[in-house]
Order: sequence, then C-alpha cells, then structure tokens
Amino acid sequence: MISTSTPELLKTGKDYYDKGDLKKAQSVYSDIVDVDQDCTEAFFNLANIFHLKGEIGKAIKAFNKVLELEPNHTDASISLSVLYNDIGRYDEAQKIFEKANERVKNKTSQNEGVEDQHINKKFSQKHFEIAELYMSYGRYDEALFEYNKASQLDYENHEIRVRVAKTYAKKGFIAKAQEELKTLKNENPEYLPARIALGVLYYGQGKILEAQAQWQRVLVKDPSHSEAAMYLNLSKTATETRLN
Repeated sequence: MISTSTPELLKTGKDYYDKGDLKKAQSVYSDIVDVDQDCTEAFFNLANIFHLKGEIGKAIKAFNKVLELEPNHTDASISLSVLYNDIGRYDEAQKIFEKANERVKNKTSQNEGVEDQHINKKFSQKHFEIAELYMSYGRYDEALFEYNKASQLDYENHEIRVRVAKTYAKKGFIAKAQEELKTLKNENPEYLPARIALGVLYYGQGKILEAQAQWQRVLVKDPSHSEAAMYLNLSKTATETRLN
C-alpha cells in the first residue's frame, strides 16, 4: 500500500463522508487508527459513522476512546451522553452531560462572556430531548424546566417556545400559555406555528372567532398552509353544527 500521511487520509475520509459513502469513509478512518492510536479525529469520525449505522456499542466504545485521548472533547461528551440516554443509561448520560456543561460554563466565564453558539445549540438539543422524555411520562414541571433551559441556550429555536406554551396548557395555565405564544408571534410575525398553536388554545376555550382569526392570518401569509386550512374548516363545520 502507498504510504499516505494521516492528514491526507483524514481529508480523504472526510470527502467520502461528505458524499455519504460511509463504507469507504469507515475504511479510511479504520486504516488511520490501525497505525495511529492517538488520532482523536479519526476515532470521533468513526464513532459518528457507527452511530449513523445503528452500531451503538461500537459508537460508545469509539466516543469513549476520544474522551480517553481528549477528556475535554465537548462534542464527544454530548454525543456519548445522547447515546447513553437513548439506551436507557440515564445516570451515566446525566453525569457526562453535567460534566461537559460545567466545562463549557467555565470556558464561557474565562472568555468574558463570549459564547460558542455551536456548543450552546448542542446543549440546547440535549435539554430538549430530556424535556420530551419528561413530557412522555406526564412530568410537566421537569419538562418545563428543561424546555426553558433549551430555549435560553438557543433562543432562535422558536419551536421550543411553542413546546413551553403547550406544557403550560397541559398544566392548566392557559393564560400563561397564551401569553407565551402572543409574545412569540409578536416578536416573530413570520413564525406561523405560534399562530396555529394560539388558535388551538382559543378554540379549546370556545373562542371560535379568535381562533379563526389566527388561522386566517396564517393563510394570508401562506395560502397553501394545510394545517391552518384544516383547523379553519373544522372550526366552521363545528360552528355550523351548533347553529343547526
């Protein structure tokens, strides 16, 4: 085999990975770690490939190898935490996540408040996943706490704020849910899911005209919005049924 340097092989592996050829990318990265057991990047990329292929055990082993070589590798920590969470090893997932989270907080403090948005979004996604898990078990207070954490880390992700409003509604705090959605739609007029959700809340309270106004507004902005059209038609049918 022609001798090729590790940087060249890493580039080749990345090219294959970017093209979606995971088999060839895996082969290249495997060749690298066969001769260089200290190549963090190769192990990290292998771990991601294993994860994508559903080979969870191999992915966990590779991510752990990355952290053995580079304990402060935040992406590997978060990925490993997500994997442990997916397979039900919640205590291990939480320990890894909290350790990485603390490390990022310290780094942010040392950098005089300069935040790495890429890292923040990864942590936000983790909090969001935990919130969704709590929601699936009806643990609304814990879910709300995690959704708010997620929103603070990625304020541009408006879907999280819709979930916050829906959680308030589940807890029976309808006014609080409406306030959250009104604020969201006022701050982001083009974000139509906020109006859809607000319309559903109004409809649930029997405020049919207010609900229809929200869905009609969505259709003004996006005439092909199927969800708004569906809700509007259903509400009109319900109104006609009551009148008859």
